[in-house]
Amino acid sequence: MKRGNTLPVRLLPTRAWRTYLGGKLIDERQGKENQVDGHFPEEWIMSVVEARNKGREHLLEGLSVVAGNDITLREWIKGDPEKVLGKAHHEKHGSGTGVLVKIIDSAERLTVQVHPDRKKAEELFFSSYGKTECWHILGGRAINGVTPYVYLGFKPGVTREQWEKLFWDQDIEGMLNCLHRYEVKPGDTFLIEGGTPHAIGSGCFLVEIQEPTDYTFRIEKTTPSGFRIDDFMCHQGIGFDRMFDCFNYEGRTREDTLKKWKIPPCVLQEGGGKREVELIGYKYTPYFGMTLLEVEGEMDVPEESVFSGMYILSGKACFTSGREMMEANAGEQYFLPADTSFMIKNRGNEPFRALRFRGPESE
Repeated sequence: MKRGNTLPVRLLPTRAWRTYLGGKLIDERQGKENQVDGHFPEEWIMSVVEARNKGREHLLEGLSVVAGNDITLREWIKGDPEKVLGKAHHEKHGSGTGVLVKIIDSAERLTVQVHPDRKKAEELFFSSYGKTECWHILGGRAINGVTPYVYLGFKPGVTREQWEKLFWDQDIEGMLNCLHRYEVKPGDTFLIEGGTPHAIGSGCFLVEIQEPTDYTFRIEKTTPSGFRIDDFMCHQGIGFDRMFDCFNYEGRTREDTLKKWKIPPCVLQEGGGKREVELIGYKYTPYFGMTLLEVEGEMDVPEESVFSGMYILSGKACFTSGREMMEANAGEQYFLPADTSFMIKNRGNEPFRALRFRGPESE
């Protein structure tokens, strides 16, 4: 690997099994012949962690694989983690990336759930990472006439005792009535901190950037489509009592919830046929960052001292670095090692659009 003159590394699409249904829109983007909603509604991007699915542990689902090389991204990074990830990141986080990205297509509402914050993740799973996450809405579809929506945060006045009773009664309507529901549209971005109850609604097509774990506590024992969820998949092996310790029971009004967790876009650069927009930055969370790149002509991607990732939303382009070049097309995902420097040259009749992902703040 040559410093400052290296093209991005293409990764193969990686799908993960989930309890809920979806994935048809991902099939379409990947050009599959049989495009159906099933139990593989997520594509994982630059993943070095495995999905936690009881009974499927032997499959090692969720790990990204380097294209043209029968090796996982995790193993590839271990070959030279300081050079690949960057010295500062490696010294602070070891050979892990500290971040995970997913493309999610939900054909049904996900079960009401919560993820642990870092304190709880360390206490319960001896993990350095919790599961704070961020959703950026890419699009979606109406399901049974219902436009895409999400549930986010407790309403004022919800107590742990009330929440536990709703769980034991499996009063789904009561659970949903405790949360704020928002219709969503392309371009909306939400930060979901660990401890915040939430649920992605039906018809959402979004990108999720998060801390690199798969700790999910579900308080519905049956999905809306009727799939029975094992107790372990609800409490992740820690038991129901400790599961309820992971919720933040601080309620907020509808307006205050949006003020706290809906993130406005910020234009970082614009002009000359190129544009970069920050969708989530370190001023909101130190755990990850994400920007949108739009290129009508050409855009230089200067080297950075840490790695990043990229997912092509639309258009086609040529990546060039010195005498090296590679084609890039919609639906592809890439890993950018530290000190990668290249140019994006639009090769289509529409703007080339890509999401760029960054891991935890290194400084």
